[in-house]
Amino acid sequence: MVINTNLASQNSAQLLMHSSSMLSQSLARLSSGSKITSPADDSAGLAVSMKLNAQMARIDAATNNVGNAISFNQTQDGYLQKVSDALNRMSELSILSQDVTKSTSDKALYNQEFQTLGAYIGDVAKKDFNGVSLFNGNTLNVTVDSDANTFASSGINLSNATYTTASASTIDTTTNAVTALANVKAAINQLAQDRASIGANIESLSYYSDQLGTLKNNLSAANSRIMDVDVAQESTRYAKYNILVQSGTAMLAQANALPQSALKLLQ
Repeated sequence: MVINTNLASQNSAQLLMHSSSMLSQSLARLSSGSKITSPADDSAGLAVSMKLNAQMARIDAATNNVGNAISFNQTQDGYLQKVSDALNRMSELSILSQDVTKSTSDKALYNQEFQTLGAYIGDVAKKDFNGVSLFNGNTLNVTVDSDANTFASSGINLSNATYTTASASTIDTTTNAVTALANVKAAINQLAQDRASIGANIESLSYYSDQLGTLKNNLSAANSRIMDVDVAQESTRYAKYNILVQSGTAMLAQANALPQSALKLLQ
């Protein structure tokens, strides 16, 4: 029996320190809801989680870009619906102007409305969306994923010859009305193609948006498995280490009392 070196007390203190450390770690996990509260808990898992979080942030940005591009195309189509109405009316006026019972003054009135509608189409061609021209014909490269890959959204050009020729036509005479009708019909055909292109753009971008949402959900699930604590499992660990700390504290007190028995030998 020795007094200077109490091995039982040292071992008990070491075990108690370990149990206390594990209890503190368990408390930190339960209070934060995170399995990794410091890099020492899982350095590789933390590195993977950081990359997943960065990718999810980029996905959010790409989702915003796609959403804005869809709004851009929807705005284009909204204007083109009214252009379609104008062209339909212009074709109707071209037929009316060819009525042999109409006088020159009547045809002049038809032509006045025809010119007004043509000017409206020319005005629509100048519209923009947040400073970006809607109808200059430029293809827009929309970012559609976290790696900055792009989708080419087809542009619409309301200033091309098909539209401008129809808008500049006149129907003040029967001959001009016949020519104007052919020009307007060509513009209507072009408009049908342009609206079909916009529809294809919106459909494709919607698929990209859905794809990004699914990808983010999957990445979130993967990140959760790395970072989020299992409360039921961690509660069991907490109860375990709580009991070990309490028992370790009691045993350390007993181990510290052992050298006192040596005093009985000296009495």
